[in-house]
Amino acid sequence: MKRLTLILALLASPLWAVEPDEILDDPVLEDRARELSQGLRCPVCQNESIDESNATLAKELRILLRERLVAGDTDDQAVDFIVARYGEFVLLRPDTSGANLILWIAAPAMLLVALGIGWTAIRRKKTLPEALSDEEKAELEKILDT
Repeated sequence: MKRLTLILALLASPLWAVEPDEILDDPVLEDRARELSQGLRCPVCQNESIDESNATLAKELRILLRERLVAGDTDDQAVDFIVARYGEFVLLRPDTSGANLILWIAAPAMLLVALGIGWTAIRRKKTLPEALSDEEKAELEKILDT
């Protein structure tokens, strides 16, 4: 029973980040806020969404997001407002256009280049060395006899 309680507590831990005073009265707006906050990165924790993070800055971002939604912003407008203030780093899934496209393409391109270099190097090593000439054999025998 204790294990089940522990497992359920660990699974529910992201729910603890959003504090009761942050939750909006309108359930539709709250659902939108929760969905949007799951796509925004906490600048302090870096690999957690602001929905999961207990950091003070994450709380401020959650409140700011909710304020924007209450003010009547669309989802895109609210996210764009936060991105304008904190940069694209706050997006857990950055878009794949403009300068970001170079970053998205660079890693697979470098992998292909590395595989090509490795394949070429392995292919060159597979060639067998030429047999020794008669002169080289005689010189080798002379060295080995000494």
